[in-house]
Amino acid sequence: MKKPGRRPGDGIDGGRLDAIVARAHKEADTRMRGYREQSLRLHPHVCARCGRAFDRSNLHELTVHHKDHNHDNNAPDGSNWENLCLYCHDWEHQKYSYAVTGAYADFGLTTRPAAQAEVKHNPFAGLKDALTKKGGGE
Repeated sequence: MKKPGRRPGDGIDGGRLDAIVARAHKEADTRMRGYREQSLRLHPHVCARCGRAFDRSNLHELTVHHKDHNHDNNAPDGSNWENLCLYCHDWEHQKYSYAVTGAYADFGLTTRPAAQAEVKHNPFAGLKDALTKKGGGE
């Protein structure tokens, strides 16, 4: 006999949910620790973008960036990784987000200024005459 699953409106098993989240965090940490350590062994402790050098005291600020943005693509030769400082890593992901969403796609492009709309109606045309007539007639 099939065990009934969770039905809409039933309460959520907090303990089970916590276990699932904890397991996901642990697996992510394990995966990240593995490729970070490999990248630090393979590549110099220098940001691949800005050239900032890192030593033992600030090595925690050097991150591993996946060039193709696929965190599951961890070739053992390190060909999909580059070591980036925190700032360059943030910029890489921001730049990627802009490319995906199309934000700032026109930044830096030279375009012709938009032509001004031709004014066909002026609601104040004749106002001076109307005020002069009214003021002069009193």
